[in-house]
Amino acid sequence: MVTRLLGNSGRVRPLKGMTPMPGRESIGAPAGSRTPTMSARLRRCVSLRGCGPAGSNAPGFTLIELLVVIALIAILASMGVVQYRNSIQSTREAVLKTDLFRMRDAIDQYYADKTKYPASLDALVSDGYLRKIPEDPISKSADTWQTVPAEADPSNPSAEPGIYNVKSGAPGTAIDGSAYSDW
Repeated sequence: MVTRLLGNSGRVRPLKGMTPMPGRESIGAPAGSRTPTMSARLRRCVSLRGCGPAGSNAPGFTLIELLVVIALIAILASMGVVQYRNSIQSTREAVLKTDLFRMRDAIDQYYADKTKYPASLDALVSDGYLRKIPEDPISKSADTWQTVPAEADPSNPSAEPGIYNVKSGAPGTAIDGSAYSDW
């Protein structure tokens, strides 16, 4: 039996709301009195009255209050996870747009300097227009870039057409609904 000492009186009493073993009376309680059983205590905890002894409004939270708070926390956490994933995706898309802009700018600078388009993306790197071919942030590979060949020069039909444009080879669609391959 769980008991405690009350002051200097020397009397030992059971803790408030605890049930003594069956067939035994609590020390200091009048003969024939019963303390609440555990199932009655559990019913009070689930009800809106509180978990204290019968009829008291002891401080604490009911099971319903705890479930409502846990449900609200779960909803807010799931909203946060969705927002986080969308921000990661939009960041990857922004990096892709920046990489495409820089590679297209390097192709234009190459054409302005040499009056012909580069034969490949590697020519941009070897001639110093790019430090390296960037990695596609969506497909996570530098080998998926799709090159668009330039139209043949009518004044010099034997010349190689070269690369006029570059696009992403990543499958899928962006947050705005457009395909990555159309960028």
